[in-house]
Amino acid sequence: MRHDPYGHWLREAGTPAPAPPLRGREDADVLVVGGGLSGMWTAWFVRRLDPGARVVLLEAEPFCGRGPSGRNGGFCNSMWVSAARMRARWGDAGALAVGRAAEGAVDRIGEFCRVERVDAWFRRGGFVQVSTAPAHDGAWEPALRACAALGADEAMRPLSRAEVAERCASPAFRAGALCPGAATVQPARLALGLRGRLLAAGARVRESSPVRELRAGPGGVLARTPDGEVRAPRAVLATGAAAKGPRGPLSDRLTVVSSHVVATEPVPDVLERIGWTGGEAIVDSRALLDYFRTTPDGRIVFGWGGGRVAFGARLRGRAELDPAVVAGAAARLRAYFPDLAGRRVVHAWGGPIDASPTHLPMIVPLAGDRVFAAAGYTGNGVGPSNMLGRSLAALALDRRDESTALPFVDPAQPRLPPEPLQYLGGNAIRRALLAKESAELASRHPSLISRALSAIPNLIGFHIGR
Repeated sequence: MRHDPYGHWLREAGTPAPAPPLRGREDADVLVVGGGLSGMWTAWFVRRLDPGARVVLLEAEPFCGRGPSGRNGGFCNSMWVSAARMRARWGDAGALAVGRAAEGAVDRIGEFCRVERVDAWFRRGGFVQVSTAPAHDGAWEPALRACAALGADEAMRPLSRAEVAERCASPAFRAGALCPGAATVQPARLALGLRGRLLAAGARVRESSPVRELRAGPGGVLARTPDGEVRAPRAVLATGAAAKGPRGPLSDRLTVVSSHVVATEPVPDVLERIGWTGGEAIVDSRALLDYFRTTPDGRIVFGWGGGRVAFGARLRGRAELDPAVVAGAAARLRAYFPDLAGRRVVHAWGGPIDASPTHLPMIVPLAGDRVFAAAGYTGNGVGPSNMLGRSLAALALDRRDESTALPFVDPAQPRLPPEPLQYLGGNAIRRALLAKESAELASRHPSLISRALSAIPNLIGFHIGR
């Protein structure tokens, strides 16, 4: 097994010729800091809203998309699975507006791939949530009821055990629910395809250009890199987990955890045998969830969202390289699919996830509305990054429309405690969830301590899980 920081997706997509770093001074109408999907979609929509706008995008890595945007599971979901939580936070009108906007983002990504001829393996196979223990049966019911109450019955429907098995036969799967509008992509191909179209459209993409200082004042925003500076009236900060750092603007709004992925060798015969040929993306119903999908060349890509909690934004390299977590993920993959006996797991990689307390994404205005920071996708950013990118573009151009009125813009939400309390508390809750869910999967009663600690987030207004 090849276990490295960047993983199979980026190697498969290939390495582009780097854009030059920032040298000297440049002026822009919109500055974007961060070359992941959020930052690049923002730049894309700025150019669509105002073709004459001067956009400068600064990326610290040698090329855009090399971070978590090119390393995730590739689930391109809407947000209907979060419908109950959105109703509780934003009311019916807000929840419906975000659900429809997120649904539209999936459609736009598919249309982008078609029109721009970006072969990102976009496939609308649907998203399936399954139960793998009696304690998890019906975990999707609140979302189903919320979708029905919002008049979006078509967005999610229940599946019997037999219907789940028709889509993917695993001895671990019980019943489930289907969101038919979801898709999968090869995330590195999507990110690099978007990068290429931005360059072709005239956006000034400056790679290997880490921002050392970002300062806002009455005259606008100034960003300094080692070899240059950019001035603009407004800026977008789309750096994901990096915004969590000890001096980061979102230090009390994000938790950083790791997620790790393994991929098999091509096993098309196994997929045929278990009937998993429709391209469905699948998750279990635990808070520290497993997520898995297939690829056009017949691989199974399997990930776990329950990795280690960072102190601040620092995982000491374990966000990318964590043999113990990877070994556990590979073992659970084989337990789900015994037909993989004798077949190889050949790739492993990881990356950081920026988790918000509500597990809903957010746009936070900073510096008197001169800087807008986007974060908190909590492992579900491929589709929603397009939605937030549209809102960020309008905000950066100082335009107000229906995209800027969506309730994830400047949302009210609970704040996290300072370090080290956040780190200590997060790890205690993670250990409790691991113990509780391990017991549930083994059909045992979880201990009183693990149940009590696992309940703390909900009691204080936080959410853990999808």
